[in-house]
Amino acid sequence: MTQNRLNLPRRRLLFGGAAVGAGALLAACTSNEKEPTSAQTKGPEAGGNANANAGRQVTIGFSAPAADHGWIAAITNNAKAQAGTFSDVTLKQVEAGADAAAQRAALDTLIAEKPDIIVMLPHDGKELNASGLKAMQAGIPVVNLDRAFPDALAYRLQIKGDNYGMGVAAGTYIGNQLKNKGVSTPVIGEIAGIDSLELTQERSAGFKAALATFGFTVANRRAAEFTADSGQREAANLLQALPKLDALWNHDDDQGIGVLAAINRANRTEFFMVGGAGSKKAIEDIQADNTVLKATVTYSPSMASSAISLARLIAQGRGLADLVELQVPKEIILASETITKDNAGDYLKLGF
Repeated sequence: MTQNRLNLPRRRLLFGGAAVGAGALLAACTSNEKEPTSAQTKGPEAGGNANANAGRQVTIGFSAPAADHGWIAAITNNAKAQAGTFSDVTLKQVEAGADAAAQRAALDTLIAEKPDIIVMLPHDGKELNASGLKAMQAGIPVVNLDRAFPDALAYRLQIKGDNYGMGVAAGTYIGNQLKNKGVSTPVIGEIAGIDSLELTQERSAGFKAALATFGFTVANRRAAEFTADSGQREAANLLQALPKLDALWNHDDDQGIGVLAAINRANRTEFFMVGGAGSKKAIEDIQADNTVLKATVTYSPSMASSAISLARLIAQGRGLADLVELQVPKEIILASETITKDNAGDYLKLGF
């Protein structure tokens, strides 16, 4: 369009009135010359948030692993609380059991009961992909929460945190801090979560990529199991392997309790640490500024609340009030934010 306008005076000079007439005809026929229709734009709803208005009654099935971890517990608690805010929603929760096989069996029972939609956080996205497909093929939309199904046919909506971005946020914070301190060849450690999970691999990939922009690399990486005990064990091993350390990223604030215990036990204070997820305890420690933990990057369990809200709209055949499109989007990835002492007070209410 810009090029056409730039060339128009030259065309008038060369071809006279005929060219002007042709240009006018072209403008009348080309869609990008028209103002958008009222259906293609959307301003604020006069009555507030239209999505808050009650719709038809829907039953949302819900399944997530046992709440043996602070983040997982918050996922389930948030889902229940969010469902309770809607008069038109009935939440039917099924236990996920101890592993993927148990969750698959529970989901088979749930699918047979034909809820309007299912929200599930799988033990493992790859192993539960078949359950997503089965529900979708039965005409039950699926909201895949956090641990992604590899098959796009297995879900109607996928909502998750930005695992790669979480690593980028941690690496960027560490890189900037070290650069500001004038550390040119830092020793950086990493304590990951469960290595078999794609989300852990994505976090590490983002961390590596961000550090590389500063010319930095990870000197020692250990994989824990998202528990305090495993965090303490792997942190002790890492500290023993690295007698000098400048910075450490721990992927998960729950396992970070054990990581900090190992650090205190070793009496190591020469480095700073970044956490992951945004637990209330971690944010409080950052705010108090009395440990090596100086920041954490968010991976908020509030995504469960959003999943319930969006599942309700999908089941009711409604879209998002602020979006022009008539349907809820296919994928939503939440941004990972960095919490430091400067903004910890703002994020404390969101800690789990």
